[in-house]
Amino acid sequence: MTRLAQTAGLNDVQQEILSTVRDFVDKEILPVATRLEHRDEYPTEIVEGLKELGLFGLMIPEEYGGLGESLLTYALCVEEIARGWMSVSGIINTHFIVAYMLKQHGTQEQKDTFLPRMALGEVRGAFSMSEPALGSDVSAITSKGVRDGDEYVLNGQKMWLTNGGTASLVAVLCRSDEGHPEGTAPHKSMTTFLVEKEPGFGEVRPGLTIPGKIDKMGYKGVDTTELIMDGLRIPANRVLGGTTGRGFYQMMDGVEVGRVNVAARGCGVAQRAFELGVSYAQQRHTFGKPIAQHQAIQFKLAEMATKVEAAHAMMVNAARKKDSGERNDLEAGMAKYLASEYCKEVVEDAFRIHGGYGFSKEYEIERLYREAPMLLIGEGTAEIQKMIIGRRLLEEYRFQG
Repeated sequence: MTRLAQTAGLNDVQQEILSTVRDFVDKEILPVATRLEHRDEYPTEIVEGLKELGLFGLMIPEEYGGLGESLLTYALCVEEIARGWMSVSGIINTHFIVAYMLKQHGTQEQKDTFLPRMALGEVRGAFSMSEPALGSDVSAITSKGVRDGDEYVLNGQKMWLTNGGTASLVAVLCRSDEGHPEGTAPHKSMTTFLVEKEPGFGEVRPGLTIPGKIDKMGYKGVDTTELIMDGLRIPANRVLGGTTGRGFYQMMDGVEVGRVNVAARGCGVAQRAFELGVSYAQQRHTFGKPIAQHQAIQFKLAEMATKVEAAHAMMVNAARKKDSGERNDLEAGMAKYLASEYCKEVVEDAFRIHGGYGFSKEYEIERLYREAPMLLIGEGTAEIQKMIIGRRLLEEYRFQG
């Protein structure tokens, strides 16, 4: 295969899982990805294949019907899938975050109700923090949940839900002032609500509307939507963890592992871009020889391969840190920042190697060129990652004078 992005210390089970996923990507995803992406068509057959492989339950504990694997195993699988088509990795990534939040923070009843069906892919998850005027300021959320007897009434508009249409369970972050007096810090008066719905668009349950897919530059196939709550009533037992006011911390825990997976997606896309670039450079001839024999192209390939290797190493380190039970927000922030930036650069270099043909939709690199920018934004922009990294470094290197 390739000498790039190898991971030392994997056990036999991990190696078998990754080999199976790699074969699936090569046979079932790569041959159809560009065609489906150009049509903005949901990859139904691919998703069914992932269900059969058990990937929707990869990190769900065995007691709930999952495989009980580590974050590292999951991230390496995401890397392989993103190498085939990044949109497919997004379908399972948001599902994974909701399953992780349930496993870490859900009540026993919530775990028993959702995790076994999520492991099978029968229930698919989405999560929702952002709003139309929100950006990166999560504390400015205006969507609200108000207690009414044994129910909560939710109102507000959410934005940028991956799997918003196809998901049947959405973790929604809202303000909830119950038990939190006026003046309470915004992040201490937020609650995560588990909203069940029918897949599809329009009014998917009373008080809940999914207007339709947002038309995007790239990251097509997967449905990205708004979510509008207008008097949406849900039972009080659908507060994640059973207690209000913990939603911000629950979501940040989910986003922290999500950043590892965004880093993995960046690694996968960058690997594919390098593969395309190095292959084309050996086929295309100028001045009587393959362009790969020109020093300028060799320099470019060297830089691309080094970036692929560095991003992969940081992603693996962040995943292993989380698996060890240690705090990994510094490592996850670094990995997400570096992998997404390097992905953009490697894709652009592969695009340049293709010359004019890179601008043609007949070549796969054109698709990657439109997909890479999403990684610069998802799970926090580069600026947000730098803030996290900087604050954590100041904690670690506190001046003692």
